[in-house]
Amino acid sequence: MIPFSILDLSQISEGGTVSDALANSARMAQAAEAAGYHRYWLAEHHGMPAIASAATSIVIAHVGQATKTIRIGSGGIMLPNHSPLVIAEQFGTLEALFPGRVDLGLGRAPGTDMMTARALRRNMDSGVDSFPNDVLELQALMDEPDENQRILAVPGMNAKVPIWLLGSSLYSAQLAAQLGLPYAFASHFAPELLFEALNIYRSRFQPSEHLDKPHTMVGVMGVAADTDAEAEFLYTSMQQSFANLRRNVRKPFPKPSYDAIADLRPDETAMIDHMLRYAMVGSSATIEKRLGAFLDQTQADELIISMPIHDIEARLRSLELFASLRPNLRAAA
Repeated sequence: MIPFSILDLSQISEGGTVSDALANSARMAQAAEAAGYHRYWLAEHHGMPAIASAATSIVIAHVGQATKTIRIGSGGIMLPNHSPLVIAEQFGTLEALFPGRVDLGLGRAPGTDMMTARALRRNMDSGVDSFPNDVLELQALMDEPDENQRILAVPGMNAKVPIWLLGSSLYSAQLAAQLGLPYAFASHFAPELLFEALNIYRSRFQPSEHLDKPHTMVGVMGVAADTDAEAEFLYTSMQQSFANLRRNVRKPFPKPSYDAIADLRPDETAMIDHMLRYAMVGSSATIEKRLGAFLDQTQADELIISMPIHDIEARLRSLELFASLRPNLRAAA
């Protein structure tokens, strides 16, 4: 069976609070663990009133404390926002707290607008251009230190937390292949280059001490419910959220509303339909057919699902329904 995982943005729903969002993340992680999901990853975003996972390593510790066996980690840490030493210390601490359960997914986008990125980084010169060297430095800091190594990550050294590279373009596919690291493509919101990126990664992969053959993960937005009609209604929250991003309207994750969707401009609807091309929305029967075709096409080794649903009980039901599909879907050969 192909491993299923959860990507959580610890969403702050309209009418709720940050505390509610974090409590819901813990509930989701516990439910995911009980249902047999493989990983529970949290994403770094900043300045977004709908997302509570900006301090990503802290929220990872929060869900780690609420669970016992499921792998926990980042999907991802936006490395240009941080020094490699800080991330080595943070994830070395997480590995000490939750031995053998921690993943470190890395991205090179800011995870926010450029003004907020400047506030995070202070110096924009150490941005995406230094990403490959920053990844190598981070790996070295979490490995066994050399005898004369002057900078030590404590915690961090000897932690050897598994690193994934994440991407929505071809850049990270090439780098992951070059470094022999597992690769996750953000097809849940950026579908355009999915197949080209997977082909580049697989064809150029160089075995490393970390990985002997290519290993891929693909993402989908997932809204499962007992009926197609219910799922389509719940999905209107995500459609509104993407329209708000395009309009630069900052507000919590909206309640579902057909009326709000009816007010979208044609260009907004086209943008949403394109970006969410691989969204899996519907009843179990509807999703199973579409998801099976997607996994056959991508030949991915793992699937990660983001569940943009306003109500936590409906979100937990979606998690349960997706888990029920897993025995019917196969991993890549």
